[in-house]
Amino acid sequence: MFSWEDPDDRVAIVQMNADLRHAQLELLSAQCATHQLRLRFTTEDLARYGQPEALRKAIGAASGLYDYYTSIEKLIPREPAGPHAGATLSEEEVVRATARVLDYLREQRSRYYATGEPLSVEYKAIMRPFFSPGILERVRIAELNGDRIPNPPFYSEAKALGFLNLPPIPHMASLTFIDAVVFNEKITERALFHGLVHAVQFQILGPARYTCAFVDGFLRTNSHFTVPLEAHTFALESKFVQHPAEGFSVEDEVRTWVRERRY
Repeated sequence: MFSWEDPDDRVAIVQMNADLRHAQLELLSAQCATHQLRLRFTTEDLARYGQPEALRKAIGAASGLYDYYTSIEKLIPREPAGPHAGATLSEEEVVRATARVLDYLREQRSRYYATGEPLSVEYKAIMRPFFSPGILERVRIAELNGDRIPNPPFYSEAKALGFLNLPPIPHMASLTFIDAVVFNEKITERALFHGLVHAVQFQILGPARYTCAFVDGFLRTNSHFTVPLEAHTFALESKFVQHPAEGFSVEDEVRTWVRERRY
């Protein structure tokens, strides 16, 4: 077993967690792709008309992953539940929480937009098949070079109410504050694409409506990754990674979800 006291083990543990985060993102992409199947087709249609070999492989992979991660889950130390664990918020509390999140987004936007830089010519060329010129001109990006964005001050209050599954801001690759994309780690094309999708969502929904949708989604799912705004972003990111040469309009994709009230 690893020991944090052993320097060599510490290096291995850091690498293990980096690999785990990568696996988590890939699994989320698969989850989003499966969700799209679930929305469009019944299980009967898939069983009857789906390619048998593809179905068998998907089912086998899902079953194997379930068994593997379930065996790990049994060994994870349980955090003691707080006195408010599982608590829900009243309508007034939801309004107040949403206002605090929106204030936070606007404050961070003011801070990082002022110090951020426009997208380089190279980045604009890579992202042009997916984003409008307006977005590519407007967005500012900031790479923190070893520093990290801390969790918002209201996290401690939220955790006291029993909301323990809050997104870990310092460990996220990038954060989008309206039209400022900030990178905790080195900028990659994938992370930039992800951040720009959120910028499009902010542009189309507006900051207030975006924040309401995010808070409502988190309260319903209790997971940052399954909030519809985030799940859609990961699905589009996966499409970009798998077919980087095949451009598509992120704005059209977002408008479709808005029109269909999927956020």
